[in-house]
Amino acid sequence: MMPAHQVALGELRRNEPMNQHVTWRAGGRARQFYRPRHREDFLEFLHARPAQETLFLLGLGSNLLVREGGIDATVVQMHGALKEVTWEEKGCLRIEAGVPAPKVARLAARAGCAGAEFLAGIPGTMGGVLAMNAGCYGAEIWNFVHQVETVDRQGELRWRTPADYDIGYRSVCLREECRKGVEEWFLSALLRFPAGDAETAKTRIRSLLAQRVADQPLEFPNAGSVFRNPVGDYAARLIECCGLKGKRIGGAEVSWKHANFIVNQGQATATDIEALIAEMQSRILAEKGVRLHPEVRIVGERS
Repeated sequence: MMPAHQVALGELRRNEPMNQHVTWRAGGRARQFYRPRHREDFLEFLHARPAQETLFLLGLGSNLLVREGGIDATVVQMHGALKEVTWEEKGCLRIEAGVPAPKVARLAARAGCAGAEFLAGIPGTMGGVLAMNAGCYGAEIWNFVHQVETVDRQGELRWRTPADYDIGYRSVCLREECRKGVEEWFLSALLRFPAGDAETAKTRIRSLLAQRVADQPLEFPNAGSVFRNPVGDYAARLIECCGLKGKRIGGAEVSWKHANFIVNQGQATATDIEALIAEMQSRILAEKGVRLHPEVRIVGERS
C-alpha cells in the first residue's frame, strides 16, 4: 500500500484494502480511499474531484461486499466525518449521515422519544440506513423521516421530503421528476419520533439487543441479512427448509444460528461469499420456486 497523502484536511490513500472497512472482513482494494475530517472538508473534497471520477460513499461497511478485483473508484468513508447530532425546532432530531444507527436509538430513548429503539439493532450509519430504508423488528427508518438533506456531484445542497422518493421495502429511489440526471447523496436527516417514556424505550433497547445476540451469529464477521424477505415469507425459513444451514464454500458458511446470514469462518474471500450467495439463490429457486434478492450490495470487479 502506498503511503497516505494529505489532501485538504482529510487523508487520501491509494490501493486501500477494503477488507479492513467491511464487516465481512473480505474483499479487494479501492483505487483511492478518502477520510474527510468533517462536513466542510467532505464538501470541499467533493467539489475538487474531476467530473469523470467515480465516487463511492461508505459508512461502516456492514451491508457491502467488494469483489476481489477491487473497486475502480474513490471510496469516501463518511463515518467519523459527518457525525453531528442536534435537536431542531418542532421536536426533530437532526442526524448527519456518518452517525451510527445505534447511537440514534440511545439518544432518542434518553430524550423520551418512542419508536427509535429498532435502530439499536442496525449496525450501520444513517446514510446507509436512509439509502436502503433499513429496518428490523417491524419498523423502517422512513416511517420517521421528516426531511433529508442531500448533496450532488456539483456540491449543491438540497432539502427534500419523503414525497420526493419512491420508498419501498429495503428500497429508496429519488423520483425521476426530481432526479434530473444528477446523483445525490444523503448528508443528514430530520427525524421525528413520537413522545414516549425514556425508561420504557431503554428497556426495549436492552431487550432487542439481547434478542439480537441470541438470534444472530455476532461472534463471526458477517454483513447482516443477506437476502430480502420475499412477500409473505422469510428468506431464513426458505434457506433452512432447503437444508442449507452449514453449507460452506471456502471460508464462507451459511450460519447455523441464522440461515439468512453468511459468516466468515476464517480466510473467506469475496469470491467464496458471492459463490455461496449464488448457490443459495439457485437452490431455493429450484426447490421452492422463489427468487431471493440480495439485501447486501455487491460492487467491484471479479478477479
